[in-house]
Amino acid sequence: MLRPPAPTVTVSPPTVAASPPAAGASACPEGGVRLLEGPGDAAMGLRVADVQLVNCGTQPYVLEGYPEIRLLDRKRAPVEVTVVHGADGITSAPSGVEGVPQKVELRPGQAASLGMVWRNLVTDSTVPAAEGWVLDVTARPGAPRVELELRHSVDLGNTGKLGIGPWKAASR
Repeated sequence: MLRPPAPTVTVSPPTVAASPPAAGASACPEGGVRLLEGPGDAAMGLRVADVQLVNCGTQPYVLEGYPEIRLLDRKRAPVEVTVVHGADGITSAPSGVEGVPQKVELRPGQAASLGMVWRNLVTDSTVPAAEGWVLDVTARPGAPRVELELRHSVDLGNTGKLGIGPWKAASR
């Protein structure tokens, strides 16, 4: 069941205690940011999820607009998906990916969030269902790509469409 959108509140981006890096990984990826999988919700085939980008570097990190996103399967092969800004063609209900892009400046330790929405829907039984297990993200133009292995897949069915929102200051 989708939750109604929370009232708009202006807050400073919180400091996020990032989970420790995986064995063999550097303390902070090239580019000074890491991704964390946030909460998600699924109801009747409509999926919403949240991804956080944490500034683990030593300098401020400025975001504006939308990231570039690719989905990869378990073998890290690209999943065929059309990424759209907002939820048009996916749902008319509020999904958390709505909003106007704004500049978000993250001090070290602060985070921004990105909302995603999609449908797990099979419309053609002759087309295999797509499932993404890795998010490959370019947070801002010219930035190095950052990957996030997901605990919960982006199970698109065969709709081939993923809606994303603009970067927002993360809330607790």
